[in-house]
Amino acid sequence: MIKVLLPILFFTIIISSCSSAKKTTENKTATVPESKNTVAVRSATKRAKTFTTLLKIDRKEFVSYAKKLLGTPYKYGSAITENGLDCSGFITVIFNHFNVKAPRSSVNFTDEGTEVDIANAQPGDIILFTGFDNASGIVGHMGIITSVADNIQFIHSASGKNVGVIINNFSGYYKTHFVKVIRILE
Repeated sequence: MIKVLLPILFFTIIISSCSSAKKTTENKTATVPESKNTVAVRSATKRAKTFTTLLKIDRKEFVSYAKKLLGTPYKYGSAITENGLDCSGFITVIFNHFNVKAPRSSVNFTDEGTEVDIANAQPGDIILFTGFDNASGIVGHMGIITSVADNIQFIHSASGKNVGVIINNFSGYYKTHFVKVIRILE
């Protein structure tokens, strides 16, 4: 029984601690799920989009820079590489490197970019997940797709046993918490 519960607890900690946004229940918006693998997408508050057009950043350079941060420790609420990064801090650091101001919290990416089907994802696209409360539909974790070859992989800053910036396959727990893929780069 403990062998079953430990992995569940581990992944709950990974996803739940990545949202540095203060959660709120006012002004929630929802969309109808497009497949059985998605949940209703809700944003904590309706706000103006940061990215109104696709950015002219080379996808290979974007992913390459993200990979330079592999092994950076996890630190909740941090967007300072030397101190460690949470998931949205990791994304912030990458966009800052390309002189782009991005939303600071994962939930604020909910309405950003252009949604693309997971089957059409490209390296450099942003992948969004719910936090520990999968039923809420509220984004609480995010990463960057690094590979779409045989199996989709993404880089993110995770907490838990594998603390810090790592690359994971899009499978198992992540598939059950998947919200959507958004395109921000040309």
